[in-house]
Amino acid sequence: MASIRVVLPFHLRNLAHLDSEVQLEVTAPVTLRAALDALEDRYPMLRGTIRDQVTKERRAFLRFFACQEDLSQQSPDVELPEAVRNGREPLVVLGAIAGG
Repeated sequence: MASIRVVLPFHLRNLAHLDSEVQLEVTAPVTLRAALDALEDRYPMLRGTIRDQVTKERRAFLRFFACQEDLSQQSPDVELPEAVRNGREPLVVLGAIAGG
């Protein structure tokens, strides 16, 4: 088990009734998929908001960052950076902005 930190955008924190970042226990290997599974298990109201409930693919206007690296296009089964796995750095879910 690893204790990781997750930072959510305001609209998801509001939906989950959170004031700040989330502390989660994630079973090894600590991957993006495992972190999101743990987040959705603890906060079921977030199911379907970060990734599709059926395909488990990332929603179009959300991005994932860790240690200043964009993880959005990586496989969800790649292990998160060590600094995230040991709690020094958070996994950041960021709402993308689009427009013209």
